[in-house]
Amino acid sequence: MAQQNCLVTNDWICGEYLRTRSQELIDATLQHVGITLASVAIGLAVSLPLALLARRWRFLAGPILGVTTVLYTVPSLAMFSLLLPFFGLSVSLVVTGLVLYSLTVLVRNILAGLQAVPEEARDAAKGMGYGPVRLLWEVELPLALPALLAGVRITTVSTVALTTVGAIVDYGGLGSLILDGLDTTFKAQVLTASVLCVLLAIVADVLLLGLQRLLTPWTRVHRIRTSRAARKAAVAKVAEPA
Repeated sequence: MAQQNCLVTNDWICGEYLRTRSQELIDATLQHVGITLASVAIGLAVSLPLALLARRWRFLAGPILGVTTVLYTVPSLAMFSLLLPFFGLSVSLVVTGLVLYSLTVLVRNILAGLQAVPEEARDAAKGMGYGPVRLLWEVELPLALPALLAGVRITTVSTVALTTVGAIVDYGGLGSLILDGLDTTFKAQVLTASVLCVLLAIVADVLLLGLQRLLTPWTRVHRIRTSRAARKAAVAKVAEPA
């Protein structure tokens, strides 16, 4: 009876809300995840060519980075309003806006990763007969993965948060529940949807961190060697006579 009363008394924590609205929560979460995945995937597909252009022709780096930075500074409501004539009130409107926001982080990280590839590695690959495409996919991109995946992690977490803004056009996933809960002062709905949104961001970050560790094992070896060298240097310094 107490659980049923929590809906009537409008408590922040309400088990009855979870039981009676579970399907609504699942649907909103799936929409949230779908929009986030689509936005990050498309953003990555757009950012890679832009980063390659910026590296190949350095005079384009400034304009490309400048435009993506300006796009990131546009308020979300203004962004969706500008895109509205092209996409209407649809999920494409939300995804396109999120893709534009993702470019500034992804382009910068991909470009930084590519620029950090040692020239010796490129020269060795060219000496083995690697062409430009094979050099990019088998040497440069694998070595740039730490920076690239770091950008993907930042973008994914921020996109999980920004997806909630799509509630203004009814395509905000958990954000739609939050907005509806605020309009109706439904405390349990606001809190539950907010907590789920935070959990999504945490889970996504942990999964991507695991993927990064799996795909870049050499970074762990480098950190271990660096740590050992630092410890040896510290021990040697302590052992030095005064």
